[in-house]
Amino acid sequence: MGRVYMDATAEGPVRPVTQPLTRMPASTTGRASGSRIEDPPLVTGQGRFLDDLDPLPGTLVAAIVRSPHAHAKIRKVDLDRARAHPGVAAVIGPEEVLETFKPFPLSLRTNMPYYPTGTDRVRYVGEPVAVVVATDRYTAEDAAELVRVDYEVLPAVVDTKKAEESGSVTLHEGADSNVASDRSFSFGAVDDAFARAEHVVSAEYRFPRYSSTPMECYSVIAEWRDESTGPQITAYANFHGPFSIVPILAGALGITTAQLRLIVPADNGGSFGIKSGMYPYIALMALASRHAGRPVRWTEDRIEHLLSSSAGSDRIMRFQAAVSEDGSVEALDVDFQENVGAYLRPPEPATLYRCFGNMTGAYRIDAVRLRSRAVVTNKMPTGLNRGFGGQQLYFGLERLMDKVASTVGKDPLEVRRINLVPTSAFPYATPTGGIYDSGDYEKAFAMLTESAQYETLRAEQRAARDRGEIMGIGVAAIVEPSATNIGYIALATPQDERVAGRDKSGSTEHVRVSVDPQGVVSVLLGTVPQGQGHATVARQIVADQLGLPLEQVVPKVDMDTATTPWTITTGSYSSRFSPLLTSALVEATDRIAATIKVAASVLLAADPAQLELAEGKVRVKGEPERSVLFRHAAGLIHWDPGSLPDAFEAQLNAEAAFTPPESTAASRTDQINSSLCYGFVVELAVVRIDPETFEITIEKVVSVHDPGTVLNPVLLEGQIHGAMAHGLGGAMYEELFYSEAGQPTSTFMDYLVPTSAEATFPLVTEHLETPSPLTRLGAKGAGEGSSMSFPVLVANAVADALAPHGVDITSLPLHGNVIHGLLSSQN
Repeated sequence: MGRVYMDATAEGPVRPVTQPLTRMPASTTGRASGSRIEDPPLVTGQGRFLDDLDPLPGTLVAAIVRSPHAHAKIRKVDLDRARAHPGVAAVIGPEEVLETFKPFPLSLRTNMPYYPTGTDRVRYVGEPVAVVVATDRYTAEDAAELVRVDYEVLPAVVDTKKAEESGSVTLHEGADSNVASDRSFSFGAVDDAFARAEHVVSAEYRFPRYSSTPMECYSVIAEWRDESTGPQITAYANFHGPFSIVPILAGALGITTAQLRLIVPADNGGSFGIKSGMYPYIALMALASRHAGRPVRWTEDRIEHLLSSSAGSDRIMRFQAAVSEDGSVEALDVDFQENVGAYLRPPEPATLYRCFGNMTGAYRIDAVRLRSRAVVTNKMPTGLNRGFGGQQLYFGLERLMDKVASTVGKDPLEVRRINLVPTSAFPYATPTGGIYDSGDYEKAFAMLTESAQYETLRAEQRAARDRGEIMGIGVAAIVEPSATNIGYIALATPQDERVAGRDKSGSTEHVRVSVDPQGVVSVLLGTVPQGQGHATVARQIVADQLGLPLEQVVPKVDMDTATTPWTITTGSYSSRFSPLLTSALVEATDRIAATIKVAASVLLAADPAQLELAEGKVRVKGEPERSVLFRHAAGLIHWDPGSLPDAFEAQLNAEAAFTPPESTAASRTDQINSSLCYGFVVELAVVRIDPETFEITIEKVVSVHDPGTVLNPVLLEGQIHGAMAHGLGGAMYEELFYSEAGQPTSTFMDYLVPTSAEATFPLVTEHLETPSPLTRLGAKGAGEGSSMSFPVLVANAVADALAPHGVDITSLPLHGNVIHGLLSSQN
């Protein structure tokens, strides 16, 4: 366990004061506090982001013409004036798109075709209609203003419930309705549980649509070359998971995956899932390059990003809980309505199913009934956003647990304790198919109550209320999935409609390790980070596994579909690095170590089984004076392989693919272990509300995280703080608001994002380690937990503060105007 205190009294940035962990895994001892090797070029302005690079000679620049309407027929697109503008190389519109593209392959069968531009209609404000390619951005923007589009404006629908109503405007003419996906599931004796329940607790909640606003917006450079073997497309993009979109792009372009090469630069200015929606622009710039005859570059501006990149989905949730007299939840009946925007853009409707295995959260609930609907509306299409599906799920589930507590007359923390999965139950099977690999939720709760001094806080609250103050205490507990099993996507398709032998599953991750003649170890990672410190941790692990000083290990971050080893699942998303890539890394370094020991055995005339790697040497166990340098053993393999034992493979390149057998396809009963690992987070927040301005002040946060083995506590703290900032945005500031006509917020003047000032509050973090038995180092993911828990944590605290005033919290975000409206409605 380790504890971090945030100094709330210090001037300037809040600084963590870290106490040493009482137990660290052997692989990280002595290295956990090392500096991040990624930072020096970034803080000195030497980062190499895509807009800094010019990888293809003769590149032109594109500007995109976008729809000003939420819903309209495209009668005519006149490109002639733009094409005649000086400096313009090409202009493409719907006609060129339809000539070249097939609709993008979707995650399920539905008659809602999706192209990189509007073709027959536009269906959201900001949807691309045309692309202008010119010598520079200024010329392209000027020429874009000359494109004339004749629109027939149609009625728009942005509300999820209205979009489902009979008679509502239908977005896609070939579809029967605006419901793109509708699935129902039932696990366990749900009806029996409700029939015998002492209480049935019901509630409806709404979770807002918000983004992640990375510092670096979308950027693409693409080149289309027609060769004798067919089109060859090379594209650079700052997307964190290019491997999963290769088949989608190839399918739309009508080419093989071998004809498409995607490259991601090592520096990426944030993504948090939002950049998964970039692939339509990769296709569009490739087409622009084909018509221009040269490579084409496009860099998104902030208004474009807020209008038309991607966002987390907004969800309406209805919960019913069958509750016993003591507060035990025996069953859940849940209804999700997901607003996915104008198109069911892959991987949607994945947001509904990413947390399928952990649908019951931290609680031992044996029966679940679920209906999941994805509804299209005239909003920007949705996709991944940090926490991906977890923010929505836990907002409903954890608000419900507070309502259960109120119904049975118990403290919210006590009701959660009653329902926790007991420590003795791990590995624990959830009714929906999840297998929680490890955990000690009871101990985490004990740590939280002790660290927060919970009973003292409740006494302080009673005294504050007696003084007329508005003070609230909130608690939230979540299970954090990591190392996603992509098989969950199949749940959107009914079992009898899935093609036999075409199942999807897996959490595979690849890595390549090599040693040069001087004993320098190179590590090729297939997960481009956006600030997580992957290179730092990879170097730390390899150095420890091979007994080398850190400076003898050189990590290389690279994503290139032509050279990086990969499968569809490879990439930097869904907290894959700690559980999956590090496991592959250990397997690869084990092979390198075995090879080095054989070479050293020749030099030492010793049995390889009696050798160990330490202090940059290979030495005989128990006889440290009998040793050779690691680099000398490596040099023997490179320079004198003839001296090695017969049939020994003289190779110092090891590629490993970690494929956990626990990540399998969905069962015939629609159960799935949707992630390999499941961490745990329990948090407490104290808030006060000013009775005159209704401003919410967060006075204290206590957070307990169990990420399995802690690989690097400094980086873990950074992940927690970053996730809290994301969660704070969703809780109190951020919402992509649309008018009834479908006009959205599009600038930072009306889309509020928390700054460092708002994200500064007193914080105490605790770490609990229950290593996963399924990963080589026992590590789980830790980058998304607080982004899932913090929105509902703040909501629970505010609801507790306003409970004496008869106010309930059923939606986000929460700020002074909202609080004023809620209190006014009670008068």
